Amino acid sequence: MTYRGHVKNGVVVLDDAVNLPEGSRVGVQLLEDAPAPAEPDRIPSLYERLKPLIGKAESLPPDASVNLDHYLDGLPKRK
Repeated sequence: MTYRGHVKNGVVVLDDAVNLPEGSRVGVQLLEDAPAPAEPDRIPSLYERLKPLIGKAESLPPDASVNLDHYLDGLPKRK
């Protein structure tokens, strides 16, 4: 006899209620290639969003990270 079901949280769940005797031997056959589950509503981290920009800036002063406000807004240098 064949029963149909699906995998939920790593456990095979039968679609219809079936009362199988305890200790029954069963086999599982994958009927179709299941796509990898997508992560629903996952928001990418800041690193993941900015990863394409890493290492793209060129010809910056060596103290640009410390004195960014000086170079952008003209404020006094910190060091």
